[in-house]
Parts: sequence; structure tokens; C-alpha cells
Amino acid sequence: MSEPRTVTFDTRRDCEAHLLACIEASSMTLALFDPDFAVFPLGSIRNDTALRAFLAGGGHLRLALHDPRQIERDQPRFLRLLRDYGHLCECRQTPRGLRQLTDSFGIGDDRHIVRRFHSDHPRGEASFDHPPACELSQHRFEAIWQESNATLQVSRTGL
Repeated sequence: MSEPRTVTFDTRRDCEAHLLACIEASSMTLALFDPDFAVFPLGSIRNDTALRAFLAGGGHLRLALHDPRQIERDQPRFLRLLRDYGHLCECRQTPRGLRQLTDSFGIGDDRHIVRRFHSDHPRGEASFDHPPACELSQHRFEAIWQESNATLQVSRTGL
């Protein structure tokens, strides 16, 4: 086990790099929440490769978001990933009552977290090999998850 480490970031590039590091460090679970995943580019080549490796190893992805339109419109690689690994991915859309939530985070294996303090800004922090840093966001994610409904379901027939 590595020594816990926490780093702050304030650029989109650093945010994306830490998300990729979180995906690559995870092997069992990824829980991601963002209003629309515009800044967490799940469909980028690097993230697609990392997510495919994670899912091929038996990992499970849960994604919660307010609005799936950005993913549907701009992230075809991620939609293909959902088609290919739909049995290991679940996506849910928040109800209107939760749309005021404006933070953004990704939690890997309940040990790693990338968190943006507000979804309009790239500023945040990432913690690796530090379960206590994940606890509050993990509880929030579970509450969001329970209130949300299935979305981004891709059928094998395309219907």
C-alpha cells in the first residue's frame, strides 16, 4: 500500500490528469458524479482506454449526472463503452430536486478521489490511497444514487 497523498489543482488539464490517474489506480469500483461530464471527458481516447481496462478486469462503473445530453452529443466513445460493457456500468440521472448540486467527484475503490469544488471551475483536489478523504463524498454519492433514475441505457439492437 502506498503512502496517502493529496494534491490540489486549478486547471482543466490537471483535473483531467488526476481523473485518469484515479481510473488507472482503481480495480473494483468507480463512482462518478458530475452535472454533465463536460470537464470529466469520459469519451477521450485516454479515458476510454483506461475505463476499458478497468471494466475488462471486472471493475464496476456507476455514473450519476444531472443531464446526459452532453455525453449523448459529444462522447460517442463513451456510448460505445456503455454498449460493450453495459453489464458492468450503470448510469443514473438526478431528479429535479437534486439539480442544485454543483460539485463534482470521482471515487475509485473507496480509496482514491478527484473532487472539483464547483462544476463551473476546474479547481479541486485529488487524494490517492486515502480512504478517509473519500468517506463524505462516498456517502453523498450513495444518497444521490438512491434518488436517481436510470439513463444512458444502450440496447444491443440500438432501440
